[in-house]
Parts: sequence; structure tokens; C-alpha cells
Amino acid sequence: MNILFVSIPISLVLLALGVWAFFWAVRSGQYDDLDSPAYSILLDEETERRQHQRKDNDDQQGDS
Repeated sequence: MNILFVSIPISLVLLALGVWAFFWAVRSGQYDDLDSPAYSILLDEETERRQHQRKDNDDQQGDS
């Protein structure tokens, strides 16, 4: 029975800490946009690939 006097306050403190951390994350914008960062990786590679293709095309036209 004495363990309940210790474990219940500890669990309430941990619960309050978790709720505070969740609201802090929401307010700081951690959950604003979850999809765009995943797609931005793919878009960055496409942009670099296009730049390399343009550079290769310019080099080939300059050699002619």
C-alpha cells in the first residue's frame, strides 16, 4: 500500500510532463506539415538532375 503513495505522484508528474511536451511540440510547429519534407528530398534530386542535364547539353553544344 505504501508503494501507491510513491508511484501515483510519480505517474502524475510523468503524465503532466508528457502533456506539456506534446503541447510544446504542437505550438512550436513540429506537426505542421508531415508530408512535404518527404517529397522535398525527391524534388531536390530532380532539380539537380535537370541542372546536370542542362550543363551536359550546353557542353555538347559548345563542342560542336
